[in-house]
Amino acid sequence: MASLDTEGHVTSDDDLDPPATPGADQQPPPARPGLNTFTIEGRAAPALFVVGWLTSILGLALVVVGVLSQSRLLVFVGAGFLSVGLVTGAGSQAIERRARSEVYAGPSPILVFVAAIAVANFVGVILDLALSVVFRDAGAAIRVPLGQLAQAVFMAAVFIGVVRLTVVGTGALSWTQMRLRRFDGRAAADLAFGAAMALPIIAVTLAVAVVLVSLFRVVSPGPLPPTGTTTGLLIQLVAGAIIAPLAEEIIFRGFAISAWERSIGTSRAVVRASILFALAHVISIQAGSFGEAIGLIAVGMGTRLPVAFALGWLFVRRRSIWASVGLHATFNGVLLVIANASVRAGGG
Repeated sequence: MASLDTEGHVTSDDDLDPPATPGADQQPPPARPGLNTFTIEGRAAPALFVVGWLTSILGLALVVVGVLSQSRLLVFVGAGFLSVGLVTGAGSQAIERRARSEVYAGPSPILVFVAAIAVANFVGVILDLALSVVFRDAGAAIRVPLGQLAQAVFMAAVFIGVVRLTVVGTGALSWTQMRLRRFDGRAAADLAFGAAMALPIIAVTLAVAVVLVSLFRVVSPGPLPPTGTTTGLLIQLVAGAIIAPLAEEIIFRGFAISAWERSIGTSRAVVRASILFALAHVISIQAGSFGEAIGLIAVGMGTRLPVAFALGWLFVRRRSIWASVGLHATFNGVLLVIANASVRAGGG
């Protein structure tokens, strides 16, 4: 039935009816399953999902059996399968999120980081063999820091390569969106701003270290033990104050914060990325007992959280990865110089 509304427009009863709601014969389309849902129904890339999960499970099983049986070959082969599975899973997750039109249509930073670790462990076996041959005749004073430099370059290449493949390659984020811009005058200013924050953050870190060490009675070893030589220090500065900070800032700040910021907000993104950063530095600890392992984890994470939060805040505040690189590089460089000086003073 037609009628006139208050403005003189002709309307019909159909116009006044509420929109139809889905009934028994008109159900809303089901939400696409997530990465941890074991089904291929409704998936945008079912083949990738299956390959990712199967190879990851097979790889993990081989690694566990290899560790228990002390078989390096099984661990090596398992790490290879695990690498393929996790990288494939990251690609599957990116496709699924894009199909759901999510704000961040890319793989989880945690998944990408774990994939990078798996790839590093797989290819690292070959690297270790190559280094043992190349540096076979070199003295320990030069062999150790050169090996550390090679490891830093290798890890940087793996981190950046996995991000390039699973994040930039899938269209989830571009390098520019991760605040990785060309180095110009503004980037130099950001770098200097970050470097200027290093000493206060080091002071806070040392204070936290004193408290934690007194509580847990363990000292967390640094990733680059000092050599006590000038040559060793210079090589370690290149590895620990240039190469490693740049690679870590790309994955933990540039990628992780930029991805999580889109889905959970800035503050939570900084917190989550900082915890991931701290965890990444304790996953390879070695301890003689469970209590010692807990202590090393607590000290290792606790002493890295202050700088992690500062790096996240700086990255968000300056909207530039160069600012966090400046802080990270200076922080590492100063601690390396202090550690080296201590060894020399102690005659070690």
